Amino acid sequence: MMLLERQNLLLDYLKKNRKATTNELSEMLNVSATTIRTDLNRMEKEGLLTKTHGGAIYREAAEDKQELTVRPYHFQERELENIHEKEQIAAKALPMIKDHMCIILDASSTAYTLARQLTGFHQLTVITNGIYTALALKDIPGITVILVGGIVTQQSASIEGLLGRDLLARINADIAFVSARGFSVDEGLTDFSIYEADLKREFLRRSAKCIALIDHTKFDSASISSYASIDDINMVITDDGISPTTVALYEDSGIEIL
Repeated sequence: MMLLERQNLLLDYLKKNRKATTNELSEMLNVSATTIRTDLNRMEKEGLLTKTHGGAIYREAAEDKQELTVRPYHFQERELENIHEKEQIAAKALPMIKDHMCIILDASSTAYTLARQLTGFHQLTVITNGIYTALALKDIPGITVILVGGIVTQQSASIEGLLGRDLLARINADIAFVSARGFSVDEGLTDFSIYEADLKREFLRRSAKCIALIDHTKFDSASISSYASIDDINMVITDDGISPTTVALYEDSGIEIL
């Protein structure tokens, strides 16, 4: 059962019964209590419920909210989430970028964190659909920034759609660094916006290598639109919050994880 499906069932159950214990939910969905606790932690952060000792209660405001993987949310909101993890990921990605490369950075807050560490280059070309990423790089010596054209989103401050396809058709990038709202073996990399997913597919087509920047909270979850299968990904860089069991599962599926 996918994460999103499981969480919707949890929310439906709590809405009907107003409260439930961890063991009760574990038996209902036939998953471990640890999995239920992880789900409840994520859902509480989203304001979908309130955790209690040994369970959870339904939060009335949850009717006005959606789980993180199925709603748009502002860049500033994303930027403040899992800051330590993003710094870890960016530090691992940075040595892979060399002078005279052409790289692609998507509009994710993780790619933005990497962009802020790009200094000391003599000649580096960065293509991005992230407005904040472009602004962070525009005055850095040695870096040429190309902002892909398209539709500006209000929530994520990114460029979406395929209006920039003609520009990308002229590009041969060395590496595309991309993130996602969710990542799983079955669905690959997924995002909320189908238009941003369309653009990311073009990014991957124009790049010799795809490196996914995925913090541990994104594993085993999926959003609306898939834009890359596991076969499209050369490497996943994550943080030290990921469990050895999860690493083994994905490596067994042929994914290199750093």
